[in-house]
Amino acid sequence: MIQHETKADIEHILDSSSVGTMATVQNNKPHTRYMTFSRDGLTLYTATDKDTHKVDEISKNPYTHILLGYEGEGVGDEYVEYEGKVHISDSEDLRRKLWNPHMEKWFDGPNDPNYIVLEIKPEQISLMNKKDLKRRILEL
Repeated sequence: MIQHETKADIEHILDSSSVGTMATVQNNKPHTRYMTFSRDGLTLYTATDKDTHKVDEISKNPYTHILLGYEGEGVGDEYVEYEGKVHISDSEDLRRKLWNPHMEKWFDGPNDPNYIVLEIKPEQISLMNKKDLKRRILEL
């Protein structure tokens, strides 16, 4: 029952918190930036330009660590620690599916050749600060 509750709590945070931090590795050191995420099941997606540092970093090391959900209220704020492996996708179907008007600031449209999608498959997802303040790891 705890796994079912943990998954439901994680999915609630993923649905209500689309902006989080995404860490990659640059010169053997962590490099973190804010990104906007969407999801399908437990797979996360984020749009980016193909000519960015993060794409170079992911090409060399495809693993990432993402934080989503912290509300800024302090101790007790629930959040998700998301560890996963990134696949760089230029799938036309995926780019169309994820396209929204907010992206017009960076891209000419869903067919812009610089617009790619980072697809993040989870390897471990932890729910943090839920009730008892102990980490709950979702078994995948």
